[in-house]
Amino acid sequence: MSEVPLIRDVLSILAVAAALNLVTAGNSRAQNFKVEKFDIKGDGGTDYVAVEPATGRVFVSRGTHMMVVEGKTGRVLGDIPNTPGVHGAGIATKYGHGFTTNGGDQTVTMFDLKTLDAIKQIKVGPGLDGIMYDEPDDKIILTNHSRPIGTLTAIDPKTGDIVATVELEDTAPEGAAADGKGHIFVNNESKHTIQVIDVKTWKAAASWPLAPCEGPTGIAYDQATNRIFSGCNKTSVVLDASSGKVVATIPNGTRVDALGWDPGKKLIYIPNGGEGNVTVVHQDSADKYTVVATVPTFAGAKTITVDANTHNVHLFQPERGPAPAPAPGAAPPAAGAGGRGRGPQGPIVASWFIVITQ
Repeated sequence: MSEVPLIRDVLSILAVAAALNLVTAGNSRAQNFKVEKFDIKGDGGTDYVAVEPATGRVFVSRGTHMMVVEGKTGRVLGDIPNTPGVHGAGIATKYGHGFTTNGGDQTVTMFDLKTLDAIKQIKVGPGLDGIMYDEPDDKIILTNHSRPIGTLTAIDPKTGDIVATVELEDTAPEGAAADGKGHIFVNNESKHTIQVIDVKTWKAAASWPLAPCEGPTGIAYDQATNRIFSGCNKTSVVLDASSGKVVATIPNGTRVDALGWDPGKKLIYIPNGGEGNVTVVHQDSADKYTVVATVPTFAGAKTITVDANTHNVHLFQPERGPAPAPAPGAAPPAAGAGGRGRGPQGPIVASWFIVITQ
């Protein structure tokens, strides 16, 4: 063998070794996840799911009622009836109170967390949608798709009294998150912005563009790095919460309607309803993020909640059978907003409560 081929062979071996090292380095953060699905039965579609970390219970919206499920096992623990058009639940464990946003009758149901009995109905107004417990400011926060302009409503979690209403710049405000420094961040789905609400004045103090994000919905705040995570269709973003600057982008799927954050594991969970999976992202540093897994769930599952105590992740999505055939000569169903009408839906054949664990 001549010297030149020998050198070429050695170089080839080194190149292969280098490539293998790159692959190993790229997979070094890869993580394995286990997915369990439980059929919890029941009627009604869904919107948000919310976990109570103190008990591990998960509150699952079902159109006209709210199911309460044991997070680890999928066992149904109870039900909160008479919540027409319910979207989500806010949980204030320290007061023993929970709250649901009922879009159907423009009310919030305040209920007892132990008995699940209703305590009072709070009349709020049209467009009720998102809800969260802002623990640092001790408020239940609502984000409302009201007209002519969207609003944020703050409720005292102890008394159920409305303490503030803030006008926003968009008719489609979605998720909200608080930084514990007197600010609430609100995703505006139509304007593709985040607004900053000053909780001392209950006024909008800033508006930050989120490009290349489109349709921001889910949101979370990381206190350790002072970063905001905004869940968007196709490309989610990370912002510096001091300046509003987009410092990182994350590729993900479509039909995103929430975002989960596990500060203990430094993992972001982005549910992609269009693809029926969850993009899992590791926070390597304040401005660096690596996709570590794409976890299959179920088609349409687009909202999510993370139990920071158990590190379990929960989603929910009903499975429907074939839609009924239209009557002979019947007019086609009207399209929804923007031509996105779903048309007739088939009956629910299973109600999948999904648990992701490591």
